[in-house]
Amino acid sequence: MATIRIDGTVGKHPVSTLFEETPMSLFASLARAKTEEDVKDAYIAALGLKGVFKGLVDIQTDEIWFEAKDAPTPPLIMFAQLLVYVRAARKRGEPIPAFLAVIDRTKAAIMPTEKALALLDDKTIVWPKSGSAAGRELAAQIAPYVETHHVVYDIAQHEAEFVKAVRDAVREGRIIRTPITPDNLRPVFDKWVAMVGVELGTVNPADYAVLFFADIMHDGASEAMTNLPARLLFNGAKPVFLLNGQQYELASDRGYRNFWAIYHRPPEAKHRHYLLERRDSLLPIDEQKFKGAFYTPLHIVDKAYELLVATLGPNWQDRYIVWDMCAGVGNLEVKHSNYRNVFMSTLDQADIDIMRASKTCVGATIFQYDYLNDDVTDFGEIDYALSNKVPMELRQAIADARAGKKGAKPILVLINPPYAESGSGIARGDENKIGVEKTRINGWMREMNVGYASKELFTQFLIRIRHELPSANLAMFSTLKYVNAPNFEPFRRVWQAKYLDGFVVHSRAFDGLDGDFPIGFLIWDTSKEQPVAEVPVSVFDRHGALIDEKQYLARPTGTLLNLWMAKTRPNGGPALPLSNALKVSKNPRLKRQYAGSVGYLYASNNDLQHSAIETLITSSIYTGGNGGGVYLTAENLTQAAVVFAVRRLIKPTWLNDRDQFLQPSQPLPDTFKSDCLVWMLFNGSNLTAGADGFKWNDRDWSLVNHFIPFTEHEVGAGGRFESDFMVRHMADITFSPEATAVLDEGRKLWTRFHTTQFPRKIRDEYKLGRADAGWYQIRRALEAYGETELTDFDPFKSAYAVLGAKLRPMVYELGFLPE
Repeated sequence: MATIRIDGTVGKHPVSTLFEETPMSLFASLARAKTEEDVKDAYIAALGLKGVFKGLVDIQTDEIWFEAKDAPTPPLIMFAQLLVYVRAARKRGEPIPAFLAVIDRTKAAIMPTEKALALLDDKTIVWPKSGSAAGRELAAQIAPYVETHHVVYDIAQHEAEFVKAVRDAVREGRIIRTPITPDNLRPVFDKWVAMVGVELGTVNPADYAVLFFADIMHDGASEAMTNLPARLLFNGAKPVFLLNGQQYELASDRGYRNFWAIYHRPPEAKHRHYLLERRDSLLPIDEQKFKGAFYTPLHIVDKAYELLVATLGPNWQDRYIVWDMCAGVGNLEVKHSNYRNVFMSTLDQADIDIMRASKTCVGATIFQYDYLNDDVTDFGEIDYALSNKVPMELRQAIADARAGKKGAKPILVLINPPYAESGSGIARGDENKIGVEKTRINGWMREMNVGYASKELFTQFLIRIRHELPSANLAMFSTLKYVNAPNFEPFRRVWQAKYLDGFVVHSRAFDGLDGDFPIGFLIWDTSKEQPVAEVPVSVFDRHGALIDEKQYLARPTGTLLNLWMAKTRPNGGPALPLSNALKVSKNPRLKRQYAGSVGYLYASNNDLQHSAIETLITSSIYTGGNGGGVYLTAENLTQAAVVFAVRRLIKPTWLNDRDQFLQPSQPLPDTFKSDCLVWMLFNGSNLTAGADGFKWNDRDWSLVNHFIPFTEHEVGAGGRFESDFMVRHMADITFSPEATAVLDEGRKLWTRFHTTQFPRKIRDEYKLGRADAGWYQIRRALEAYGETELTDFDPFKSAYAVLGAKLRPMVYELGFLPE
């Protein structure tokens, strides 16, 4: 195979600043690789790449993007996936690299991105929503474009040629620059101010706009438009700006060079006059003035506008009427560049006063309006004459859109709505207040029988929007409970729309929010009533970097895991209520026993957010949470072990914490069931215990431990176990090597416990007066005694980690959680 040769000029950077010495051959490093991450790291080291970012694109630098696979994969399939990411970045107006590469353990390929640009605009190609969905079908469609422009290298034979090809490509320093258009004007201007304008010394910020236009309407050699208020000249290679007879030079030109490495100038001729007309909208933004009552971070607003371009098409700001009916002080609109089409209403007159004083969104129509109460009649209709607050121009636009009048502009609702609390928007930090949901729209929703959703202010906005603007597109920041929360299922039966596109961002991007969870920006076509089912999104971190893709699912409550096990109905006398393994609950409500039970599984809310703290087993009823448990019997123990393991195996993250557990979609292998049983028995949330000395409800109580997997003889117990239930239950089960290893190491710890003479303090604290102590008592007592005589838990922890690693991927493979 021949080495690829890419013509071009040599960049300014010396080779030593771009590459490091290769410590080991790429072929040798790949032979040692055990995971896909190892494969990536091997290529990064061999190529000496600098400025590497790993995210949705496997390896990303300014000059080249890589798609990587652990197993050998056809290059066309890898290029197909990579081009999905390139296409999305290009639509968002983000820089794309000059070169693309695909790599796996045995081969690599590289091609110039410019050879694929025509492909990205080909309307006959069906592009999937996500890169992970790109497969052979897309590969076949891109083949005519890609096959003649990429060169494949067998690493075993042509490692040196591939390394040289990549280094030569990177050394060229070519970048495919982003054009400046009406859709990205505001974000580009903000970046220009941050990178260039602030270096101009004593310039009045009000003059940034005219200097910006002088800069972008210049190709670096000559002016593309003349007679502008400001001019750009060059003193050698350094830019010099002229305005009102004053000369301004850059204190540092580093930002200037970096800015024009990203963007292409001048804008296309067809956009130039339109851009100049938008000059009045480019007042400098003081981000601090937005923080507080209704704050959507401006770098996240940028991402929203990029997605609107990709979804609604070029020049959407000129084609759509925009109404933000909870505008606050205008965060969502400051990135807009055509305020003649923008209507902004807000509950608080003070917000309007702030916007007018600070000249925010000059040209937009701004008015005070209580969207959840104003103009809502007792008969469930909208009558604008009740308040006369809605501007006539907006009323007419709504009427024209409802009537389908020819030439009527479509309406986009762009909002970050308030929630069931006293403040506005996601980032309002006020406390919840009883009755805040009591609005006139709330009355509608109660009649609709949408359940819990009627208490949420943001869903009240959705209901009025659906009634008032039935053909509008909706672009909304919100949590995702309306998409997949079980208690919103009645709402989803009423509110239906076609999902267009969206992203989620870490909640930490928003000031004043506690917790770690996703905030979604989702775009819907409300004119098409489709049940909410699958919602694929791009994933951004708190800084706005693209890091992943994800799919949220809305599934009927009947398919959720918390309904998989049949409930056991109490049929006996009072049960000892527990709030921990050995602590009696202060819950005054009497709980009843279930005859024949051997324990209790507490498994409350059905999402990952709650699973880590709301999944445990005890020897009597657990009342420390909000309910949601089942008594355990010989008949349901296998199911219980599966539910316990599935809920605790996957660690909640900010991204997955709203995911709902589902009933299995595949038959469960016997080894999976037995592995789950052992994993449950030795989990830290197995709080079963054997103990005396409990006082409750004017009587003495004891706990019997039915969850000991060993006989008295196996562990050298000094007394009889009250129950041999678990030994009998496990007698006919064949365990996997991984589960057997856990049992073997667990037996050693159990034996260690029964041969240890614990001091009185430990005996009293963990109620060690009986032989049938549980796993909770055993590990806690040995850990406490470790201050005197250390117990080595490492062999057990290693075996238990291996079992968990085996089970974890099966949670997804068997359908308990979406991939």
